[in-house]
Amino acid sequence: MSDFIYAPPQHPRLDIIYQDDAIIVLNKPSGLLSVPGRLPEHTDSIASRVQERFPTASIVHRLDMCTSGVILMALSKTAQSHISRQFQQRATAKYYYARLEGIPTATSGSIDLPLRCDWPNRPRQMIDFIDGKPALTHWQVIAEQPANSNNNQQASATVLLKPVTGRSHQLRVHMLALGTPILGDELYASAQGVAAAEHLQLHAAMLEIDHPLTYERMKFKVKPPFSID
Repeated sequence: MSDFIYAPPQHPRLDIIYQDDAIIVLNKPSGLLSVPGRLPEHTDSIASRVQERFPTASIVHRLDMCTSGVILMALSKTAQSHISRQFQQRATAKYYYARLEGIPTATSGSIDLPLRCDWPNRPRQMIDFIDGKPALTHWQVIAEQPANSNNNQQASATVLLKPVTGRSHQLRVHMLALGTPILGDELYASAQGVAAAEHLQLHAAMLEIDHPLTYERMKFKVKPPFSID
């Protein structure tokens, strides 16, 4: 993707779905980095935008640039430490929706395939049973869209994805391994699958954490920008 030009969406600048003294939860659009990139032209990100208004804010987890949905930032060091520990100990809960290129042969399952960076082809990731880190994803088909020859629409399916681990590109590579890459995925889908969607059809729909101050279990949801029927 040497010809890639970073042009993140500008409106709304921030889509805040919850905020208190300890945390801020946002709906990140597809096309916006979670944190600033290395190049000067890649400084715009959900983290830098939040820090313009809340200088103490810090990132506790990330979404791929092309992935939309729920992302949470801490507003104090205490909150950051508490929530980061929850992610490390897998005490959080989360699920995603994705639209796939093709329809899986089963209606649900689990994918347990270790992943590592494909260094010569960064940022692509790859399955590696020797050097890869454990990666586990549970998945379930919730809708199927048959092929339509009248408008050249290929068959597709909508799935609910529940990652147990949080490896880079985990859901994208695991769906590729299933034989049904995510629509709009410029790294892993076919040319037809890329052309079938305006952007990556992967959305972080729900995140559940224990509040770092009150310890109350809190659940945040955002509807995907694409149809899941």
